[in-house]
Amino acid sequence: MSNSLNITNDGSFDADVINSSTPVVVDFWATWCAPCKAMVPHLQKIQDELDGKVKIVKLNVEENQATATRYKVLKLPTLLKFQGGELVDTMVGNPGPRKLRAFIEKGI
Repeated sequence: MSNSLNITNDGSFDADVINSSTPVVVDFWATWCAPCKAMVPHLQKIQDELDGKVKIVKLNVEENQATATRYKVLKLPTLLKFQGGELVDTMVGNPGPRKLRAFIEKGI
């Protein structure tokens, strides 16, 4: 069981996400976003249970605006799923644990 979710930033995004051999879900969040904070325990649990099948990384949009702009992230939280370096799915908002898990597990 891991202690925390992975963190990415503008400088490491391509290495962490685009070049990953594992599907990656990127959680775009901000410190002031209550729904973002509420989602963290669910993301952690899903990552722990799907260990090795998917990687979940967090990107703070306040500190990494270039990546948020690159993917046109306008609302928080936003989850983007990447497979083979390609953006394959998007979810905006905190849908609750069941829909969150379904989004992450779809296609992996």
